[in-house]
Amino acid sequence: MWPGLPLCLALCLSTTSALAATAPAPTRAEAGQPAQTSDAPDTFHDAAALLPKDSVTHHNGTFGGQKMTYTATAGTLTLRDDAGKPTARMFYTAYTRDGADPAHRPVVYFFNGGPGAGTAYLHLGAAGPVMLDFPTGNPADGANAQIKPNPESWLGAADLVFLDAPGTGWSVPTDPKQADKQFYGVKQDAKTFAKAIQLWANANKRLTSPRYLAGESYGGLRAIEVANALAEDQHILLNGIIMVSPALDMTLLDTENDILAEAFVLPTLEAANLALQHKLTPENTAQHLDKAYQYAMGPYLSTLAGTPPTGDDAEDFYEAVANHTGIEQDIIAKQRGMPRPEAHDIRSRDGRLYSLYDATLSIADPFPEGVDNGESPEPTLDGFGHAYGSAFEHYATTELRYQTELSYNLLNYAISQAWDYRDTNAPIVRPIPTLRRLLALNPTLRVFIANGAYDLVCPYASSRWVAEHIPVGRSRIGLHVYPGGHMLYTRPDSRAALARDVRTFLAP
Repeated sequence: MWPGLPLCLALCLSTTSALAATAPAPTRAEAGQPAQTSDAPDTFHDAAALLPKDSVTHHNGTFGGQKMTYTATAGTLTLRDDAGKPTARMFYTAYTRDGADPAHRPVVYFFNGGPGAGTAYLHLGAAGPVMLDFPTGNPADGANAQIKPNPESWLGAADLVFLDAPGTGWSVPTDPKQADKQFYGVKQDAKTFAKAIQLWANANKRLTSPRYLAGESYGGLRAIEVANALAEDQHILLNGIIMVSPALDMTLLDTENDILAEAFVLPTLEAANLALQHKLTPENTAQHLDKAYQYAMGPYLSTLAGTPPTGDDAEDFYEAVANHTGIEQDIIAKQRGMPRPEAHDIRSRDGRLYSLYDATLSIADPFPEGVDNGESPEPTLDGFGHAYGSAFEHYATTELRYQTELSYNLLNYAISQAWDYRDTNAPIVRPIPTLRRLLALNPTLRVFIANGAYDLVCPYASSRWVAEHIPVGRSRIGLHVYPGGHMLYTRPDSRAALARDVRTFLAP
């Protein structure tokens, strides 16, 4: 999840970039879980000392039509620097099917995005054995959302390991003053996750199991970088990467400075407009989405790239954009044909305030008279999205028997503000060349990309454009667009469809 107003990117270029060294801790396999073996165990202080011992519980359920028993482990992995000194306690939740053959049973390692978001979103939203279910007919009612069994859990197809980045969830850096340098940047973050995955896989004898990553939002970019760090630092090659509503390249989402990013937004506005008019059906959605994409990448983008139209040509252009988006022509004209989704004129219509994370979802606008956008809340992150934090705390305490005095840090905005996007001396990391190299070097690697049709934060058009420009391995990239927004899994039908497609993707 990407907090704040993600369409207005602010690059944190003043932070010192340093790679987090996470030397392996001595571990043993006890009940399939990692544990310290040192005669002088680590002594933690402050927040790190408030994390309890690992908790192992046993459960049963039916997922994807399969009845099974499974073991859940909620615990921490100790990350270390080159001298062996602990740098963080990294919280994870693992679900493993009892009696499965580890040589053939896939493992999916999960993380969310932000940067600064915990994994409760994917955990309780899409893939875990339980889900946060919102009231029928009122998807924005987080106060009455309930934890329920998730019959579409990906546990039906693979073992699941959810990892919270240091500073999120219940993952705690041992020295908060060093956390920016050790963890809060693209490259050090990737090395951190790669080491954590190696620690868990080694302790649980899963290094040779089929291996997959799953990331949401910034987790898409993170997945590419972690895949690269796994190969280079841990010598672990992946079978596949699953990306949900991915940010694949930050520059491709910068609508203020890139007309290509602006063009990616238009098909989402058109899809949302059609959905609000009840003109999208399962039979015609794909055709409508394709037509919207072709217009945005063709006539619309060429007009933006050329000399700005004037006179009758300008009026014709603004009328066409208004017809595609459903936004009033005078507003389109005021914005010179480039509607900014975060602008109050775009978000606020007829007394309703629409979400950037789902352009069909709205709440009553608390400032209908029109104000600076900073005063307008985000209906998803500032509203029902908060429910995932307390729901996960309740679930962990009651079902996983993992209890701590620490609050679950669902969204840590300080991390996103401190994040270092640099790549060595380059001003910003560019992960697409890395993905191209990964696909070329690893002929087994496959990529699954899921987008919500109404997501303005990470538009489906950006994923399609990136995939179309991959020269090697394009046939191994699957694109899937579902009704819904950034958190497309909050819609029961889309959550079920995503689960079915993922099961197919994970099948040997």
